[in-house]
Amino acid sequence: MSGRDFSWPLFFVCPLISRRAGGNRCCRDVEGMVREGAFVACCNRLPPWLLFLRMESKKKIVVAIGGSSGSLYAKLLLDRLAGLAEQWSAVGVVMTDNGKYNWALELGEPFDPAAYPFDYYEKRNFHAPFASGSAKYETMIVCPCSMGLLARMATGVSEDLITRAADVILKERRRLIVVPRETPLSLIHLRNMTTITEAGGIICPAIPGFYGGAETKEEIALTVVDRVLDLAGLELGDTYRWGE
Repeated sequence: MSGRDFSWPLFFVCPLISRRAGGNRCCRDVEGMVREGAFVACCNRLPPWLLFLRMESKKKIVVAIGGSSGSLYAKLLLDRLAGLAEQWSAVGVVMTDNGKYNWALELGEPFDPAAYPFDYYEKRNFHAPFASGSAKYETMIVCPCSMGLLARMATGVSEDLITRAADVILKERRRLIVVPRETPLSLIHLRNMTTITEAGGIICPAIPGFYGGAETKEEIALTVVDRVLDLAGLELGDTYRWGE
């Protein structure tokens, strides 16, 4: 567990945490609770005298940039993550060839790995840590995701670092978030999305929301990116939330 370890008092207060969170069971897997964000959610509802138990673990995240249109989503995702450095210990970035092409085409300049404080890996580099489950990367985000990449992940075709990493995330029962950017969708596309969902992945289509008053294309795209980061368990202090 990263950071200071205050896990020992939790065994005495787990029943209280469970009741405060609306549950009725005692949580024994403390590290698992922290990793999945459940403990942080519980602590947000604890009385002041128990707030010393609040603990957040830093995450290890893979960002895969596929070859569909929607490079703006990928750029804003990286920008957001760069501003949330206190919440992650490692971010690994890998791009497809078409991802690089579309980045330059749609954003007007080539992707520059040096512009971000992340670890960049070429798509054939199987020595990247997240090519193995032993590296314990908890979350993988594929944004944007083409239908070809979706199909390879859904069928377990581990032909490059992206598909291998997705295979690892699923087999280790960790969090795979796929952001497809395609329309319309064929039955093949829908079945591949179903397969990934049944395997434990999350399909989060690049469908913006408009109820928050977004005006620029960046603000509109951020409505998708912020939902993705929510799903990844990161805390955002400057995003629009319904009813708040």
